[in-house]
This record gives sequence, C-alpha cells and structure tokens, in this order.
Amino acid sequence: MVQRVPMGGRRLAAGALLAWLAGSGLSWAQTTSPAGLDSGQTNRGSGNSSAASSLPSSGNSSPSNHKSGTTGQIAHHIKVAEEVAPSPELTKAEALIQKQDYAAAEPLLRKAVGDDPANYEAWFDLGFVENGLGKLDESIAAYRKSVASKPDVFESNLNLGLQLAKSGQPGAEQFLRAATALKPTSHVDEGRARAWLSLAHVLETTKPDDAMAAYKHAAELQPKDPEAHLAMGLLLEKQGNLLDAEHEYKQALMLDPTSSDALTGLANVYMHDRRFPEAEAVLRKLVATNPNDVAARIQLGRVLAAEGKNDEAMAELQTAQKLDAADASLQRDLADLYLLAKKYDHAESAYRALLAVNPNDAALHENLGKALLEQKKFVDAQREFVAAVKLKPDMVLAYGDLAFAASENKDYPLAIQALDARAKIMPDEPITYFLRASAYDHLKDFKRASANYHLFLNAANGKYPEQEWQAKHRLIAIEPKK
Repeated sequence: MVQRVPMGGRRLAAGALLAWLAGSGLSWAQTTSPAGLDSGQTNRGSGNSSAASSLPSSGNSSPSNHKSGTTGQIAHHIKVAEEVAPSPELTKAEALIQKQDYAAAEPLLRKAVGDDPANYEAWFDLGFVENGLGKLDESIAAYRKSVASKPDVFESNLNLGLQLAKSGQPGAEQFLRAATALKPTSHVDEGRARAWLSLAHVLETTKPDDAMAAYKHAAELQPKDPEAHLAMGLLLEKQGNLLDAEHEYKQALMLDPTSSDALTGLANVYMHDRRFPEAEAVLRKLVATNPNDVAARIQLGRVLAAEGKNDEAMAELQTAQKLDAADASLQRDLADLYLLAKKYDHAESAYRALLAVNPNDAALHENLGKALLEQKKFVDAQREFVAAVKLKPDMVLAYGDLAFAASENKDYPLAIQALDARAKIMPDEPITYFLRASAYDHLKDFKRASANYHLFLNAANGKYPEQEWQAKHRLIAIEPKK
C-alpha cells in the first residue's frame, strides 16, 4: 500500500521544546511519500507471456503477494491467456527479467519492439526493464507505446501513471484514472484499490476533495487494510480537520492495533490540540511497541514536560540520547528541559556544548544566560545576553535579562541601554520602570530616577510590594523637599 516515511521522519522542529510548551501548537511533522513512487522498485504487470508464470524472488511485489506499503509500486507481469505466441527474443527477455538481468534483457526487447512495433507486451516489458536500469524517461516512453498499442490494460495504465507522477510530468492523473476503470489481471479488488490509492496521492495537492473520494474508494475495496484510512487521516490533518483525522487514525488502529503510523497520527492530533494525557497514552504505546524509536521517545518527553512531569520527561529524553547521541535537536530539547526543571548546572553544561557547535545561535546564548543568571553568575550571564542581542536585535526577553544582569554587575549604563532598546520593541512594564529608576538612582541622575519611580508606582498597583516600598523611600530621599 502507500509507502510511508519511517517514524524517525516525523518530528517537531529541532529545538522547539520551550516554544512548543509555551503554546506554539507545532505538530509532529508527518510525511507520506508519493504512493511509493520514490521506492525505485519496479514491478511487472499484465500482458501475455508464459515466462511470467512465476515471479522473481526480488523486492518487487505483484498483486498476488502484495503487502501493505507497496501500493505505488509498478505492477508485476501476470500470466494471462496468450493472444499470439511470444517471439524468441521476448521469451529470452522474460527469463532474464526473472533473474533481474535487465541489461541483458534490454537489447532483446529493443529487437522485439523493432520487429513488432504494436507488441504492447514487449513495450510493457521494456518499460519495466528501463525503469530497472534507472532510465525513467525511456521507461515512460515504452509504457506510452504499450498503452497506445492496447489502451485497455490495467497494469500498463497504472505503471505509466505512476512513472509520470514519479517524474513530475503531466498526465499521471489521466492514466491512473483509466486504471481505476479497468480490470486487473489478478486480485481485482486489491489491484483497483492500489490504483485508487495512487490516484488519490497524485490529487492531494491540487484536488484534495477528489483525493479524499479516491481514498474512500480504496477503503471500500480493501475494508481490512488500514492504508486508506491512514492516508485520509494524514490528508485531513494537513487540512487542519483534526476531528475527522482522529477518526480515520482510530479506524486504521482498529484494523492494525500495532500500527506505528496510526499511533503517530493520533499522537500528532492530540499534541496539536494540547490533549496531553491522551497524547501521553498513545506515545507510551508507541514506545512500548518500538522501544528504540528515538522520535517517539522525544515526543513522549515533550508531552511529559508539558504535563509538568519533568523527571519522567528527562528520563525519556536521556534514553533517546543514548539511542542517538548525535541528534542535535534532542540535545537541545534536553537542555531546554533542564532549564524548565530548574536544573541550571545541567542546563549550563548542555547549552555550552551546543554553542561549541553553533556559536551564532542567539537562542542558545539567551538560554545559557538564563541558566547562568539563576546560578547568580551575573558576569557570565551578561556576556551571553549581549551575544544574544547582537545576533538577534529583536529579542525582547534577552534585553530584560541583560538589564537585570548588568544591574547586578553594577554596570548601570548598560542596564539603561538594554531597557531603552527593549522599550523600542515592547512597551515598558512596572519592573522595567523600576530597573531603569534604580540604575539612574545609582548614577545619581535623580531627576530621571524620580520620573521612573513614579511611573513604576503608577503601574505597580500593589503587585510588587517590596519594590514599591523601596521606590517610595527612595523618592523621599531624592526628591526636593516641598
């Protein structure tokens, strides 16, 4: 059926833990390859040949041994009643194809079509062989000749449509639609379902409603196969229709309770809706089924962190790191989680390691600064915040943290500079008025200090009792007596 990118291909954006937990609504990236068109596998379809009575023991599957995950593969050659006895060249070519000796089969088939340009079966076999040799354009040309010679063959229309889709050429829809109306040589319902699935995938981008209808046809033809439900779930998820996507993923899961893709789809929906307990339950099933699945463990760690289960979240991410120590996004997630869990020394080490590889990453400098600030390493923290805002001058939070660190370091001019830069991006708030007032106060610029203390008191409204007490007493000290 439809080929899918492995679980490892479905990931949140690297380093997105803090942003995601803050409510970004990012979803676990899920992709589906074009109905197997990137597989490079070539299967052979209908035609009349006694040499096709047994299939090669290769990775190519026919309708008779078709498994989930192979819908888009080119159809194998299936033996049907012969209209005309095959030529010697075609018979020899068939035998070589069974041995996957495509290079030797190619000249024989070229001779066969040269001797009989209307031989749709020889053209079909040549299309298969050219594909096996990596000659996509030649393969398409041969399949076109096969369809032109005999337009009512299911397998040749299917293969031509798949090859056109694979190459991004126009016309794929035309031939795949033709295939859905034709009768496969063998396993009729399964073959037609393959055609509908392949057509649906081609239509997803340009005609999503038609694609959904095609997927439904496939589901009706193969009611015990989860592939159409998975594909519909993914399409609905991309469209933002999460309720219906959830239904389709659950349908797929009923048909295959161990389906990693169905579990992944459900987890994606639940995470997008911030239904964290449900996402946790699904991801735990996924991890139990695939204990070495790094991506699933990362997502489980993120969900646990969102639920405030920081120790469990760290355990999952640390396990994932043991499985894939080179995953930079995982290292970043762990660093973010250490920061969230207030394990500031661990966070410091993790961010320093990441910055050694990514010295121009402003967010890493900012987060390292936060970890240092919490450890009262104000000089080092100030250095990191300065680096962050130099790399990314619109980092509002970094300016505020820089002002605080600079104040602690008694670098009051820098504190004022940081607060003024912040005010150009976001309006001042009570605490920034207080920090600016305090800085001016220390610099003995009592006029500006007084003005900012008043602004602070007007905005504070009793929310900062300690600072309000300080501001009132400093105003008594620095303002002229009336």
